[in-house]
Amino acid sequence: MKKFLSIALLVFFTCLYCSTVVAQCSVCSKTALQLGEKPAQGLNQGILYLMFTPFLIVGFIGYRWWRSNKRFEEGQQTGNS
Repeated sequence: MKKFLSIALLVFFTCLYCSTVVAQCSVCSKTALQLGEKPAQGLNQGILYLMFTPFLIVGFIGYRWWRSNKRFEEGQQTGNS
């Protein structure tokens, strides 16, 4: 539990000190420049949203797999005793 808490705090504080992320390719940058400031920020946020969604899905599946594997191992240990 302490290891998880220390990793979570490290990620949290790292995210606090991150600079602004610009996630636009050259084509999207040219389009955003033509749209103006507010639409460009919305486009950038949409790109970041689309980028993080697969990571969240894979992380959720990995967590569920890890949790079920941990329960299976605990069941194996109590069954052998």
